[in-house]
Amino acid sequence: MFNVSLLKFKEYVDKYGHLSPIESGYDIPFKIKRVYYITKVDKDITRGYHSHRKLHQVLVCLNGSVKIRVKTPNEEEIYDLNDSSVGLYIGPMIWREMFDFTEGAVLLVLASDYYDEEDYIRNYDFYLAEAGKRF
Repeated sequence: MFNVSLLKFKEYVDKYGHLSPIESGYDIPFKIKRVYYITKVDKDITRGYHSHRKLHQVLVCLNGSVKIRVKTPNEEEIYDLNDSSVGLYIGPMIWREMFDFTEGAVLLVLASDYYDEEDYIRNYDFYLAEAGKRF
């Protein structure tokens, strides 16, 4: 799918556990300006329901698992994030929905820019109209 891909991070495993370094501009294809995480989401809740006009993000499920539905006007895919050494890159103009959070799931989001409400498209019909001009 255009503007969506899985990223595999290095993972060092030994008797002390697993360590996965993530470096901005090397492992992540943009400079990270914002980091946030989502926790304590009930299993029957779906979040997201938006797209960004310019923002790039990488989503990493650090604990548990979560499913991510990504859409363009012409395609739809679902990714099951359940490995903390794998991130899901989502570029601009991709609709996203996050669902099926397991108990204790922690979803980390690395973003290319600071929060900007004007960058969001929160209405799916508006998204289809705007994205239809680009796809």
